[in-house]
Amino acid sequence: MPLRWEGTRLMAWLMVLVGLVILLFAGDALVKGAVNLSLRLGVPALIVSLTIVAFGTSAPELLVSIQAVMDNASGIALGNVVGSNTANILLVLGIPALITTIHASRSETRNSFVQMIGASLLFIALCAFGTLTWISGLVLLVGLALMLAHAGRSAARQRESDVEGADPDMPWPWIMAFLVGGLVGLPLGAHLLVEGAVSIARAYGVSETVIGLTLVAIGTSLPELATTVMAARRQQADVALGNVIGSNMFNLLGIMGIASLVGPVQVDPMFLTRDLWIMLAASLLLVPAVFFGRDLTKAWGVGLSALYLVYLMAVLG
Repeated sequence: MPLRWEGTRLMAWLMVLVGLVILLFAGDALVKGAVNLSLRLGVPALIVSLTIVAFGTSAPELLVSIQAVMDNASGIALGNVVGSNTANILLVLGIPALITTIHASRSETRNSFVQMIGASLLFIALCAFGTLTWISGLVLLVGLALMLAHAGRSAARQRESDVEGADPDMPWPWIMAFLVGGLVGLPLGAHLLVEGAVSIARAYGVSETVIGLTLVAIGTSLPELATTVMAARRQQADVALGNVIGSNMFNLLGIMGIASLVGPVQVDPMFLTRDLWIMLAASLLLVPAVFFGRDLTKAWGVGLSALYLVYLMAVLG
């Protein structure tokens, strides 16, 4: 019996690992395929940046949350988003700041930051009802539409820039291969990740909410971490901060908006007493950087990373 039990737990961890790897590669493939298909069809690069790239890079989190709702694992769906947002501030900005200073004084992210705080407060208010229903989903998606419209107006005043993943010489067979790979890989990876995460929660006697806030949240935040590290090394503070702020807004408004339309999302009381407020408090830590131009130095990196470790210990404890 012990050998069979250990084998079951090992299989659950392998499902999570394989699912996560598939999600990361499939999400990247979908973005590359969709971007190049759209540009080949004559869609302006600006529109591609605001829609396909934004949605595609968050596809792993979206598919995981939808799969979790379909499997009646609301704790994983909600924990994935709330945990990812907290990790994005404390970990995804903390680790790059340990490597090199993020010169926030050179960035212009005030409007986006205010929108992120507004989205966080709206999300917390909806969660206070105890269940995110299809009505909640519609409210969140309206907020997402308003955010995208504002971003479109702001971007229209600036010069058009290159789009991530664009390759004007990419052959049609490669475009189709990326699209098919992304569309097939995303649901497969999401299914393996959620099934494995649920099995781990049961095997170790912890709640699905805890697994969502830790294992799943950190795993689906890896693309943001890689992007932010590269942006910080290139001294692109706008990209580093904008990547985190934009991801957090889309997680709350887009991912949970769509997931709530798929089915009701039950809100564990622990979210209302701890995790949602920690997410908001972590976001407010960026006020000195966003409004007063305080650079994120190694000291900031140590502080943010340490706070995340404390949060993890509180969740797992």
